[in-house]
Amino acid sequence: MARINDHYLKLKAGYLFPEIGRRVSRFAEANPDANLIRLGIGDVTEPLPPAIVKAMHEAVDEMAVRQSFRGYGPEQGYDFLRKAIATHVYKQLGVEIDDDEIFVSDGSKCDSGNILDILGKGNRVAITDPVYPVYVDTNVMAGHTGPADEEGRYDGLVYLPVTSENDFTPDLPESPVDLIYLCFPNNPTGAVATRETLKDWVDYALANEALILFDAAYVAFIQDPDVPHSIFEIEGAEKCAIEFRSFSKDAGFTGTRCAYTVIPKTVMGRDGNGDQIAVHTLWSRRQSTKFNGVPYVIQRGAEAAFSDEGRAQIQELVKFYMTNARLIREGLEAIGIQVYGGENAPYVWLKTPAGTSSWEFFDQLLNQAHLVGTPGSGFGAAGEGYFRLSAFNSRENVDEAVRRIKGMLDA
Repeated sequence: MARINDHYLKLKAGYLFPEIGRRVSRFAEANPDANLIRLGIGDVTEPLPPAIVKAMHEAVDEMAVRQSFRGYGPEQGYDFLRKAIATHVYKQLGVEIDDDEIFVSDGSKCDSGNILDILGKGNRVAITDPVYPVYVDTNVMAGHTGPADEEGRYDGLVYLPVTSENDFTPDLPESPVDLIYLCFPNNPTGAVATRETLKDWVDYALANEALILFDAAYVAFIQDPDVPHSIFEIEGAEKCAIEFRSFSKDAGFTGTRCAYTVIPKTVMGRDGNGDQIAVHTLWSRRQSTKFNGVPYVIQRGAEAAFSDEGRAQIQELVKFYMTNARLIREGLEAIGIQVYGGENAPYVWLKTPAGTSSWEFFDQLLNQAHLVGTPGSGFGAAGEGYFRLSAFNSRENVDEAVRRIKGMLDA
């Protein structure tokens, strides 16, 4: 009989969002007439920008003609998209990234987990707490941790609490680590990192030969002009950081699937003999072996996100969702709830009412207000007593959600 990967058995009972889905499904079956409003998972609701749709239609037409038909594409991404990203994202920030340092993929979630394929065992891994669960679960699956304790913290990981007490800014590890997961704007708290904070992390990584895995999926939602939009804006980051980016949230690609990972050729790791090896080379080989690339039609759509029309339309989408975030934040503040985030990210992070756990508040909202959010404890032990609401929904539903929460708490 085939042996399984025993490390999967160390995972907690269910990944956060499937567990939410199970509870919501049970409620919906028992209450078929309930009008559920979902502000839980960060899934966009507005249609693709017209410029992107037009480009994809044109690409489909190309695929219908022998002379312009395309089969297998380059696993690392088509040159036209890699060049567009280097030009319109990084050069706009004053950052020099070569086209071939950009790897197009079907999601930053996938890449942030798959990157462990090229990183060895024995690395000390630091994560914030609360944190996007994928960072933790993929390390567990890869055998980089021991079992979890009663609070759900895994032996072998270095947890860096981020709470209101430290302004949701993690302290540097007290001892050297090898891998550091950072996400800014942060999921789930909505916090951002200042230039000074990121400089401290880069300096720490360089001093300790650590690698920063920087999730920048939400940078399009930054409103503060002083907040960096890339880890590579920080001097030295090109030697110690990998950046994950996505078209999902700003361009509406959650169902279309396109993202990219940036690995400068100057980022090094060490092999078992202590020799330096370029991480870029290993990732390119990994992608060539395990990934068939993002479809041509999708990449043409992603390229259109950088056209004048595409950029203007995406800015309107970002404005729409950030207005939703502001309405949620202001509405909750008006009824006395302590809220964070929602200013530079599409998530509002709130304190649950006194004496109410995160999952208890989830059940109250579901059963009394017919509203779905995300319990903070699902992101880590330090998330207990907090709750995340997403701004990804219609204006009508956002307004109604705030009214329902107010009604529930006033009852």
